[in-house]
Amino acid sequence: MITDLGVVGEEPAAPARPRPWERPDLRRKVLIGAIVVWAVAITAVVLFRGDGNGGEQPAAVPAPSPSASGGPLSVPDVYQTLLPSVVRIEASGEGRANDESAIGTGVIVNADGTILTARHVIAGADAVTVRYADGGSSAAAIASEDPKRDTATLRPAKLPETVVPAALGGGVQVGDDVVAIGNPLGLTASTTDGVVSGLDRAAKGEGGDMAGLIQFDAAVNPGSSGGPLINDRAQVVGIVVSLANPTDAGTFIGIGFAVPIGAALGGGNGDGDGRGPPL
Repeated sequence: MITDLGVVGEEPAAPARPRPWERPDLRRKVLIGAIVVWAVAITAVVLFRGDGNGGEQPAAVPAPSPSASGGPLSVPDVYQTLLPSVVRIEASGEGRANDESAIGTGVIVNADGTILTARHVIAGADAVTVRYADGGSSAAAIASEDPKRDTATLRPAKLPETVVPAALGGGVQVGDDVVAIGNPLGLTASTTDGVVSGLDRAAKGEGGDMAGLIQFDAAVNPGSSGGPLINDRAQVVGIVVSLANPTDAGTFIGIGFAVPIGAALGGGNGDGDGRGPPL
């Protein structure tokens, strides 16, 4: 007999077994495994692909850092650094032998305001006035004189509001960049630049022969005497004392001389000959 429910007398059919990939727990495991494989593959690519360097990791990019403090400075930077230390010197008196040097230059070399200059700037003066970069001025007394090296020191009666001693340097080499600051022909706080042209030069000064001088080609003229010769680290390496000129004009033709800072401060000696009229 056939009924709506099937054939009478037969066992009902067993339910169909699900296919393996249709089981929820198995599908979940397969999905997790695929994710793990994908993550491992990506990690391997990142670690071993490199940056075209044969499997090596790419070099790290250096982080920005400040320039070395001892590096060379530009001429404007040297000028701005030294300007507060440079003074204009005005000397007067009947005992002066060289009226052209009535105006000269000096540089503050000590926290007590001591000024280093060329001796011939103040030689025979009855009165010395120094004018600071900040506009102030003061009378000054001659503290010491060294005719052999043509250097002298001044002790001002009044200091500027802020005393800025110059940094003093060491030796120089031929070809080194140098800057001169002074008052050539009365033009206050002028600057020029050049190079060291020679070392251990000799010249004749008012106090006799001078030796061991720095030769340089930064322009200097009367009024520059006593001013600093400065290296590219803003350190004073010499004191300008004279120039060479085959005529009696006393103007610059490309050869200036400076006493090395060590000798100007009292070290070193020597004799020589040559011609270098004082500025």
